Amino acid sequence: MKLISWNLNGLRGAHKNGLFLPIFEQKPDILCLQETKVTWEQLPEDLKNVKGYYAYFDHSKGRKGYSGTAIYTKMKPEKVEYGMGTEEFDSEGRLVVAYFAETKDLKKFVLINGYFPNGGSGPDRFKYKMDFYDAFLKFIDTLKKKGYGVIFCGDINTAHEAIDLARPKQNEENTGFLPEERAWIDKVIIHGYTDTFRYIHPTKIGAYSYWDQKTNSRDRNVGWRIDYFFVSTDILSKVKYSNMLDTIYGSDHCPIALELKK
Repeated sequence: MKLISWNLNGLRGAHKNGLFLPIFEQKPDILCLQETKVTWEQLPEDLKNVKGYYAYFDHSKGRKGYSGTAIYTKMKPEKVEYGMGTEEFDSEGRLVVAYFAETKDLKKFVLINGYFPNGGSGPDRFKYKMDFYDAFLKFIDTLKKKGYGVIFCGDINTAHEAIDLARPKQNEENTGFLPEERAWIDKVIIHGYTDTFRYIHPTKIGAYSYWDQKTNSRDRNVGWRIDYFFVSTDILSKVKYSNMLDTIYGSDHCPIALELKK
């Protein structure tokens, strides 16, 4: 099973420029999108009805052209939820949660596609980010206790270790690489979830998923790895491949991919 996650920084813009639909040439079984910045009603018909896929979209309820997440999947979920069940964290359309039945290859699992808060617009938003993080970890732990395998992906908006960004020293006091943010990822790992990229590539350097467009940093590969696929321990043995699709353009992020063994 092949999964792809991509922060598009605007789905309609990428589609208008002919840079979105080609991602389906990668033949993902599940495609997760973040920062779609669109409601279902605003989508053109060719995005509502991609052949062979079910589509599920969430959007920001209070601010137009902001945030938003989506899942395209070949396999029909048993159910789909939007958010964690808390208005404070669900109003910005940051999570799509898809529940899948057990198959001969994989136990029943939940896929959570998330666009996590940035936290860089002052102390209130930083607190919101950290509160969101804490609520999310409780949410996935609850799912795991119910017997689900857990896969979560998306733009986490934090680089975990110094190896995960080009200029760690210069960013030690910047959101996205603060000790509190990085410690939360430590906690996620302690709770039994694995960063699949580092599982496959424990020492790989220069592997990033986001670059600042204003400084043309992608041309120089001055980037950050802030997009992830995490899996719970019971799925870890199924991980076959996890990597950046960094030759694909269309956003300030590149897609990332995870392949699970049959």
